[in-house]
Parts: sequence; C-alpha cells; structure tokens
Amino acid sequence: MRLYQQLVLFMLAATVLPLAAVGFLLLSRAEAELAARIDAEQRAQASAAAEAVGALMMEVVDALARSAELIDWQAMSDAETQGALRLLYGQSPAVSAVLKLDADGHPLGSPVFRTQALDGHPAFAPESLDRLVRAMPVQTLRGGGKGQAALGSAYLHAEDGRAAVAVAVKLADGERAPFAVAEVVLQPLEAVLRRRAGDGLGRIDLVDEERRVLASSFPDRRGQLLAPELSAHLLAPAGPLAEPVRSFRLESPTRRVSVARVPHGMRFDVLVEVDEAAALAPVHAMRRTVLLSIGGTFLVLLGLGALFTRRLNLRLAEVVRGAEAYGRGELDKRVRVTGQDELSELATTFNRMGEELEAARGRLLRWNDDLRVRVEEATAELKAAQAQLVEAQKLAAVGQLGAGVAHEINNPLAGILGNVQLLMLDRGSTDPDLETLRKIEQSAKRCKEITQNLLRFSQQRERAELRPVDLNAVVRDALSLTEHQARGEGIMLTSELADGLSRVRADPGHLSQVVLALVSNARTAMLKSPQKRLTLRTGEADGVSYLEVEDTGKGIAPHIRPRIFEPFFTTKDVWSNVGLGLSVAWRMVTEAGGSIEVRSEVEQGSCFTVKLPKA
Repeated sequence: MRLYQQLVLFMLAATVLPLAAVGFLLLSRAEAELAARIDAEQRAQASAAAEAVGALMMEVVDALARSAELIDWQAMSDAETQGALRLLYGQSPAVSAVLKLDADGHPLGSPVFRTQALDGHPAFAPESLDRLVRAMPVQTLRGGGKGQAALGSAYLHAEDGRAAVAVAVKLADGERAPFAVAEVVLQPLEAVLRRRAGDGLGRIDLVDEERRVLASSFPDRRGQLLAPELSAHLLAPAGPLAEPVRSFRLESPTRRVSVARVPHGMRFDVLVEVDEAAALAPVHAMRRTVLLSIGGTFLVLLGLGALFTRRLNLRLAEVVRGAEAYGRGELDKRVRVTGQDELSELATTFNRMGEELEAARGRLLRWNDDLRVRVEEATAELKAAQAQLVEAQKLAAVGQLGAGVAHEINNPLAGILGNVQLLMLDRGSTDPDLETLRKIEQSAKRCKEITQNLLRFSQQRERAELRPVDLNAVVRDALSLTEHQARGEGIMLTSELADGLSRVRADPGHLSQVVLALVSNARTAMLKSPQKRLTLRTGEADGVSYLEVEDTGKGIAPHIRPRIFEPFFTTKDVWSNVGLGLSVAWRMVTEAGGSIEVRSEVEQGSCFTVKLPKA
C-alpha cells in the first residue's frame, strides 16, 4: 500500500471518522432529547385537554342538576313543565334537546329542542328522540335523590355525523321519580381542542370506548373510526392502577401518540397525535448539514495530503537507495543526512547499522555456542527421563509377573489354610499346639490377602469386599508385623487407640496394607532424623472414624505435596524402584468411601490422616 493511500486511511481513522462518529452521536442524543421533549409536551397537552373537556362537560351537567333541583316538578302543570324544560334547555348552548321521562323511561309531554341552526351547530331532529332515550343513564339514578345527574353514552347522528351525549337528571326523590334527559352536543368542544392544539404539528381527538372520533381539532375527522393499529394500543385497562396518560409510537407512517382519560368518571379519551418526521425535521436537516461538512473537510485533507506525501517521497527515495546498498553487503555506503526531522534520524540510524553488523555477527556466534550447551543439557535430561521410563517399564513387568505368581501361590495357600483348619478342629481348647495353629492360620490368611491385593493392583482381581471392620484390631495386627523392625531402627513407637471405637466399612486386607504402607513411609522418612518418634492414633470426629500416622521425619515440601499420591512418585533420597505405596493406599481408601489428608512441614515431620465411614 502506497504512502498516499496510508495517509488517506490515517486521515479517515484520525479525523473524519471520529468527527463523524462524534457528530452523529451528538445528533442522536439531540434527536432523543427532542423526542423526549415532544413526548413530555404531548403528554402534558393530552392531560390538559382531557381536564378541559372534563371541566366543560361537568359544567353543563352541574348546571342541569342545580336547575332541576331548584324546581318543584311534582306540583307543576303541563305548561309549567314545558317552561321548566325550557329553563333546563337554556342552561348551556351545548344542550340541543330536553325531554321528561317517567320512571320506566316513557316520554312525558313534548320535548324542548332546537329547531334551527345556532352558532353553526346543526338543529335537533325529532327522529333523534329514540336514540336519546336509549342512551340515557337513568338506571344508575333510581336509588339517588333529587337533582342527581349522570352522564350517559355517546352516539352519532347518522344524518349529519353530529356527536352527542345523553345526560339524565332526577326530578324528585324515590325510585319511581321522573327524569329529565338532555342531549348535549360535543361540537363546542372542538374549539377547545383547536385552542389546545394551537399551531402545533399534531392534532387532538376526543374518542369514546368504541374508538369513534366524537370531536377533533380537525373537524373533517368527526365520526371516523380510529385505525386498527391505533385502536389496539387504546384497549388498555382503565382500572385504579392504570396510568393517567399513556404514550406510544406507531409505524407506517411514524407518529407519536399520547392518550389521556377524561376525568370525573367519563368514558372518553383525549388522543394527541404528532407526525414524527415533521417534529424531528430540524434534527434531520442538521444531519444532512453535518454530512456535507464532513465530505468537504475530507476533500480538503486529501489535497493537503497529496502535497505532503510528494515532498516526503523524494527524501524517502534516498533512504531506500541506502537500504538497498546495505542489502547487497556494501557496508561502507552512507546516507546523506539533511534536516532535523524524523527522516534525518532514520538516515543516521542506517549509518550506524553498518558499524554494528560485525558486533551482531560476533553475538550470533556466541549465541550458537550457548545453544549447543543448552542442547547438551536437554539431551542429558532426556536420557535421565528415559532411564526412569525404563525403570517404570520394569515395574510394570514385575506387576504382571506378580499377578502370575499370585495365581500360583493362591492354590498352595488354600491347601495350607485348609489343613491347618482341619488340624484345629481336632484340637481341644487346652491343647498347647492350638495357639501355634492359629498363628499359622492367620499368617496363611495374611499371605492370601497380600496375593489378592497384588492381583487387585494389576487389575486381575474383583472389587474390594467391604464389611464392618474393627479399626483398632487392624492397627494392632499391622504393628505386630513391623514393631520389632521399627524398634531395631531406634524408632519410639506409640499407639493411642480410642476405646469404644465404632466399626468402619472397609476391606480388612486393604486396610492392613494401607497401615503398613504409611508406617513404612514414616520409617523411611526418619532414617536421618535425630529424634525418631512414630505415633499411631485412632478416634472419631464429625461422624467418621480416623487413623493418624504421625512421624518426626524430614517432611514434605509444599511444591511437591500435591504429587505424593501419583504412581511412581517418591521423595526418597535414592530412587529405589518403589513409588506405589501411597497411590495404592489412596485407591484402597477412596474405594471404601474414605479419604486421606496430609499435614507436613519440612524438617518437622508429617501426619497422614485416613478417614473412613462408619459401618
């Protein structure tokens, strides 16, 4: 890649791309903040419009209720009743008709209604009386008192799309009292909605539970049904925990909508809808401006970069010629140094390179000598590893030979054991030879267990026979076999066996071999110790029985402690083809469901703890 191309990439990476990233990040944040501000204003606008609509509606309802409460309807004649109805009719320009009904909802007398247009509102049609009676909420007022009012459901006049709502007012006390039903048109609310919308980019609609537009800041939307995608968002629960104002975003086209429920228990919603593209137009225009600015900046940088690289290439050509001379071995070639910049330092470095080549060649020869010495050391280590591998292979062969020998020994041992047991049957309990025969029987059984353990280690024996075992008895038997030899080596042997110890679940032969292996390792570790003391103790703790074998030997270093249970690993001073004692002991103890723990300090001795489950 040429230097000019690299410079272009550098300018992209160092200037244009960071500026573009920062610019678009700031624009994204500005767009998000503007959208949040639009949402907040929209929610406030929806809430304020809903409050205004509710206040106007309640003003009409309260005026009708107060007027009806002040009139004695029961003592009136028909003519006086018509006059009272006209009084109710005149309480608000929004009232287009008033009708008196009995308790069963039947009309009483003639209705009072508008017969001609007033302030641009259409006149009331007499055929709309049935629709008004059906929309009245008189059922909710049967238990109320005089002057109590209720707002009914909204409906649309089919002939002109005019929206209205029925208001019922009770004219006397008692369940059979008559009612006055007034039709309140909703067109005057459109002036309120237009005033709330102002000169904004959106519109405000008043909709009912059937998602019909009852009034709008755009009158041509009156009587229309909301779009399905918008209606789906409006079908939210209106319980006590519902939000007073809800906002959401719709696609195709993208627009933001806020919905507020009209207060005072009215079943109407005020919907404020804003076109997102028009609302965010300033941010989009700013984004286009940033793109054009970045493009212009990039073109200017390309022109300046071309001039700079041409000057730089002339000086680099001389450095390249000097490098080619060094590549041909012409170490007396020197590069002309001019100026005080980085290229001058590069030329000086090339001039020093020839002087250092001979020194580098000498260092290379010395490195070769060092490498030869290291190879020889590695070869010696490899030979030592091969020797240990040969010894391990010998142990494997001995293991296979031991398995065969164990098979051959088992049969004579079985004969010896059988004959001894027959001889014991013929002896009385007071026979002096009975004790000798018992020792022969125990020794024969011990030999048989040893051969079985050997077979097991060579994977030619069945699983261990786990049964309740007296741990103290196993320790005593093991000590009887090694006590004489240990005392001959100057070791003070101490046994601390707990009384009343529960039996453990283990293989007695395997357990004896574990004790002998631990005792043997302890004796070896104390060969050069000034104080030779070996302690065996048993006990119970935390629901398990344990055996501790503690010595005062040379201890185990921390860095090799994790490896002591590996096969063929040993800490003995001279490798004696032995290294299976602890690995076999670990295997036997874990098969019985137990564990072996080690505590040790260098030159302070070691303590092996065997934990076994109770039977």
